[in-house]
Amino acid sequence: MSLTTIAEAVGGRLADVVDPGVQVTEPAVFDSREAGPGSLFVALAGERADGHAFAESAHNKGAVVALVNRPVGVPAIVVDDVLHAFGTLAHTLLTGPLAATRVVAITGSAGKTSTKDFVSQVLPGSVVATPQSFNNEIGLPLTVTMADTTTDHLVLEMGARHIGDIRDLTLVAPPDISIVTNVGTAHIGEFGGRDNIAEAKGEIVEALAPGGLAVLNADDDYVQPMRERAGGSVVTFGLGEDADVRATDLSTDAHGRTSFTLVTPEGSAPVQLQFVGGVQVHNSLAAAAVGRGVGLTPEEIAARLSRAVPRSRWRMETVTRADGVTIVNDTYNANPTSVRHAIEALASMSGGAEQRSVAVLGRMNELGDDARPAHEEIGRHAAAQGLDMIVLVGGAEAGWMRDGVRDAGGRATWVPDQEAALGLLHPALRPGDVVLVKASRAVQLQQLVEELLKPAPPAGRLTGGSR
Repeated sequence: MSLTTIAEAVGGRLADVVDPGVQVTEPAVFDSREAGPGSLFVALAGERADGHAFAESAHNKGAVVALVNRPVGVPAIVVDDVLHAFGTLAHTLLTGPLAATRVVAITGSAGKTSTKDFVSQVLPGSVVATPQSFNNEIGLPLTVTMADTTTDHLVLEMGARHIGDIRDLTLVAPPDISIVTNVGTAHIGEFGGRDNIAEAKGEIVEALAPGGLAVLNADDDYVQPMRERAGGSVVTFGLGEDADVRATDLSTDAHGRTSFTLVTPEGSAPVQLQFVGGVQVHNSLAAAAVGRGVGLTPEEIAARLSRAVPRSRWRMETVTRADGVTIVNDTYNANPTSVRHAIEALASMSGGAEQRSVAVLGRMNELGDDARPAHEEIGRHAAAQGLDMIVLVGGAEAGWMRDGVRDAGGRATWVPDQEAALGLLHPALRPGDVVLVKASRAVQLQQLVEELLKPAPPAGRLTGGSR
C-alpha cells in the first residue's frame, strides 16, 4: 500500500514525506531493531520507552514510514491515536487486499497457542499464524500485516483480561472460523469469576458472520452454551460420544505423547501426536474440527496432526541433557488449569527408580481472591500424582503450594529463589530424571531452565525434604 493510501485509511496526515507514492511492502514492526527495507514502524509510547524516539533508527534500517502521533523528522503518518490507527489499518487490509483470506480466531483460558500451532499445520495452502502469543490489540494487527495476497488462512490468537476485549479484536479481524478451547480460571482476578470469563470468551463466537463456523469444546460446561451465541454453524470436539469430532482409544508413550483414533462423521483415522501432554488431545481435536470445516478428509487431518510439531517456545518444550536428564520447559505462563495438565504430563513421562519425576513450580499470577486456594489446590494435586520431588520457588504463593502438598500427605521443598533451586537441583538430579519447570511468565523461571541445561556438577542423591 502507498503512504497516501495508508494515510487515508487511518485518517492521518503525511509528514516529512518526499514521495507519497512509495509503498509499504513488508510487515509492520514495533521494535526499531527489527525494521528493514519496505517495513512500517509503529511508534508506541510504553511505560519504559517511547517508540517515537526510535523512529529515526527504524528509518535508517529501511522502514518506509513511521506511524506516529507527532512529527519525528523522518517520513511519517501522523494520527491522534497510534494503536487505534494500527487496528484500523489491519481491518482495512482484511476487508481489502486480504478479503479472500480466511480468518481463524482462537481463544480460551488455556491451550490457545498449542491449538494455534496445530491449526496452522493442519490447514492447507499458505498459512500465517500469530507469532509467540501476540494475541492483544498490539500483536493481532501486527500478525495481520504479516499476511499477503497469497495467504489462504490467517490464524489469530485472541486474548482477554476484560469483557469486551475480544469483541474489540474481532472488530479488527472478523473471524470466519472461531475456536473456544475452554473456560478456566486464567486471569480470574481480573474478570471476577468464570461466568464473566465465559461471557468474554463467547464474544469470539458472536462475532461470526452468517456462514461462519464455531468450533466449541463439548467437554467444557462453560463452552457448550456458546452455541446459542453463534450466528453460523457449530461443530463440537471432545472425548464424549456427543462430540462431532472426538478421540477414542487413547494411549500415552514414555515421552508423554498421546496416540488416539480420530473419529468424525465422515470416518476415522489413527493419530500419533508429537506434542507432550494429554491436554494436547483436545487442542488437536479443535484443529481437526477446523480441518474438517475446510473440507479435509479424516485421513488427511490425521496425517497432518501426526506430523505437527510444537512451534512456540517454553510450552512443554522438552530437552534431554547429555547426561540423560530431561528438562520440560513450560515457563511461558501458568494458570491452575495449565499447571494441573503439566503436572499430569510429568507423571505420565516418568515412573520407577530409573525415571523419577521432579516438579519445579512457581507462582500463578492474576488469581485475585482465589490465589491462596488455587495454589493450595495445585500443591494437593502435585502430591496426588506421586511425584518423586516437588520444589516450590518464591514467596507466599510457594508456601501456599507447600501447605497443599502437606495437606495431601506429600513432601515438598520450599526455596526462596532460583539460585537456591539450582543449588538444590544440580547435585540431586541423575540420568533418567524428568524435570518440569512451570510458573507464570513474570517469575522468569526460563532462566532456571537455561542454567539447568548447562553441564551439571557431579550428581548426588535426590531428597524430598520440606521447609
